[in-house]
Amino acid sequence: MGVTRLNHAVLYVRDAERSAQFYGEVLGFRRLPAGMRGAVFLQAPGSSNDHDLGLFGIGDAAGASGAGRQTVGLYHLAWEVDTLDELARLAEVLRQRGALVGASDHGTTKALYAKDPDGIEFEVSWLVPADVLDEAALAGRLTIRPLDIDQERARYGGTTRGGVGISTPVTA
Repeated sequence: MGVTRLNHAVLYVRDAERSAQFYGEVLGFRRLPAGMRGAVFLQAPGSSNDHDLGLFGIGDAAGASGAGRQTVGLYHLAWEVDTLDELARLAEVLRQRGALVGASDHGTTKALYAKDPDGIEFEVSWLVPADVLDEAALAGRLTIRPLDIDQERARYGGTTRGGVGISTPVTA
């Protein structure tokens, strides 16, 4: 049996407390009881996982990540939300904090891109449920277009629960 899903992510950050506050205020992560010195462990809203995000503080003198520019490394993590209304709310929160750096329509996925206080990029996405995928959405997987959340809410409904993982049509 192969891997089925990502259990948690751990990030090196300059200040674990500052990053924990950001992820708590912006994405609603809950702080878990004390862990190790210099580390904070967080749990995503609605998660029953031991922890979903670990933050290890390495100090203010730490340099920025060169991943994708001059070194290899992780590009981003993608967190899922249940509804387009929630995605729209987060777009506004991220915009107000100056953290939003992009919004893309990938056909089957509607995505926001943002950066945390250390410039680490992350994605927040809503996945079109498999039972409402149409040819246009499936064809859109090969393109990146600007995201119009209001248009997508009119199309799918703001409270429609998104797919889980990768939405793919069910074949019999």
